[in-house]
This record gives sequence, C-alpha cells and structure tokens, in this order.
Amino acid sequence: MDCRVVIDCFPDSVRRYREGYAIVAIDVIRATTTAVTAVAMGRRCFPVPSIEMAVPLAARLDHPLLVGELGGNMPYGFDMNNSPAEMVHRNDLMRPMILLSSSGTQLMHNAKDCDAAYVACFRNHGAIVNHLKDRHHRVAVIGAGTRGEFREEDQMCCAWIAESLMKVGFKPEDDQTLDVIKRWSGAPVEACASGKSAEYLRKSGQTKDLDFILTHINDLDSAFMFKHDEVVRIPISE
Repeated sequence: MDCRVVIDCFPDSVRRYREGYAIVAIDVIRATTTAVTAVAMGRRCFPVPSIEMAVPLAARLDHPLLVGELGGNMPYGFDMNNSPAEMVHRNDLMRPMILLSSSGTQLMHNAKDCDAAYVACFRNHGAIVNHLKDRHHRVAVIGAGTRGEFREEDQMCCAWIAESLMKVGFKPEDDQTLDVIKRWSGAPVEACASGKSAEYLRKSGQTKDLDFILTHINDLDSAFMFKHDEVVRIPISE
C-alpha cells in the first residue's frame, strides 16, 4: 500500500486532512506535553478551544481542574497555567482537567471529527510511530503554531515522527514535508531551545517547563488519542 506522511501547521490546516488521514496534533510548548503528562498520570483531560466552551463543561464535571493560558496568561478563575512541570507534581488525580491554550487545544478540537486524531509531544514521539505504522496509510503531522509561526520545537517533533515513518516505508507527501525533515534530522533536542517559545519561557520565569520538556524524551510508551472530546491513553502493547 502507498503510505504517505505530510507535515503542516496551524489549527485551520486540519480541514485539508479530514478524510483519509490520521491527524497527529503537536504543541510541544506546551499544550500537548501537558495533556500527555496528565493522562499518563491517570488524570482525565478535556481540551477546549475557548473560554466559552470551558465554562459549561466545568459545570458538568465534578470539581474540575482548570488549566491553561491565553496569550501566555492564565485566564481569570483558572487553577494553574499550562505547565507540564507543575502538573507532574499534583496528586489530585481524581479531578478531571479542562485544558485551554492559545492554539494547541484549538488544533486538538479541530481534529476531533477526522478519521483518527492523536496527540503527541517529545515524550511519546516514538510510541506514536509504532502505533501509526500498521494502522494508517495517510498521516498528517500538524504543529499548532504560535503567533503565525511554525515554532522550532513543533517542527522538530513533527520531523522526528515523519522521518521515523519514512524509515518504515512512508513517503513524504510534498516538498515542505521533506524540507522540515531534512532541517531537523539528527538535530539534538537542545536545538529548539533557541526558538521564540523557549525564549518566552525563560523571560517569563517558567524555565521549569522548558527543562521538563527538554529532559523528557521518548519516556512514555503510549499513544494518546483525542476521542469524544477527551484525550485517552492507548498502551502500545494493546
């Protein structure tokens, strides 16, 4: 079978891949890292694209944890910022998490009606490849984008996944995909630490998140899907 992979960016690009593709949503700094971290710990996670959707959902859930940021700032009434480093130290796992971010949760939400929607970050990029390779023949790896830019960390994660799929027989669907793969092939994870997203974390005193992201690489052997408005874990052994 002719298997192909494409790299793209921004939530609105999902519409190009609604039929026939498995979508992999990526927002390394920080939404998909936060979501994957929370679900891997055993917490339920409900990404939402807006405050307007967060409020009625919070009313339906039992004592939810409101997590997120808009434009880098935690919304009024939320419990914590979009922080994987803070999330890993919380022990209130029975509280379901409502996750909101500037672009990452919009990307996940836009993908919910596609044939299959996955969530990935540095922590599970290898596991997602192992899950995808025998289940899908068209894969769109999409970075969330920030302020109109395809940020370095998302390019890197997209490239790692796409290159690994090429090694098992997938072909790049266009020149842009091949260019992104070539740019990041063999690059150390620290290569993305000079980008604008990483710089923002440093300037805003949130280096603990940057350190967490750069030191948790391929440490989860699970795929994560976005199904029925929730991120769910799929162990690769299943």
